[in-house]
Amino acid sequence: MRFVLFTEGHTEHKVVGPFLKRWLDPRLTQPVGVQTVRFDGWGELVREAPKRAHFHLSGPKNEGIIAVVGLLDLYGPQKSGFYPRGVNTATERRRCAIKHIESEVNHPRFRMFFAVHEVEAWLLSQPEILPAAIRKELPKPKPEEVNFNEPPAALLDRLYESRLKCRYKKVTDGTNLFGQLSPEEAYAACPALSEMLDALLMLAREAGL
Repeated sequence: MRFVLFTEGHTEHKVVGPFLKRWLDPRLTQPVGVQTVRFDGWGELVREAPKRAHFHLSGPKNEGIIAVVGLLDLYGPQKSGFYPRGVNTATERRRCAIKHIESEVNHPRFRMFFAVHEVEAWLLSQPEILPAAIRKELPKPKPEEVNFNEPPAALLDRLYESRLKCRYKKVTDGTNLFGQLSPEEAYAACPALSEMLDALLMLAREAGL
């Protein structure tokens, strides 16, 4: 039994599936699979989700699929006009975008989720995995409150450049950090992530795992 996970980039493609499994598997009677499908950015994922979700859920290899799950960074579409005018807060944008994409896909076994404001927010929930020079400079807000003005990856990039004299590399640095990240700590600190994990756990248990 498995989830099919739609992601928008190389980092998410590499790290999110194993990260989700590390939280889910201990809570299930047997391990759940996570098959990751990478799209070329958020725009392609939104555009192609209806066709690709139905392909997976209705195609010849649909046996054993619990659900198709989409995951995007909330920050990505903000300058594109994707969010309706007047929908400004993270909560409003997340709810509006989830409703829109799920209605476009229109399948009972499709679920859409957003990382607030980027998956790197999850890394901020466990500062001890970051280099010491970076830990000292982290802002006080909770991880999902690192916002649209300077989202988590941009914050890390600025701190890496100013303190370590190098850029934060999403694929290499992000992959290494996600390998150290405790899913339990991220779950406790990030409400949007915990909502996603709880939903996936419920779906897996309903499927008999």
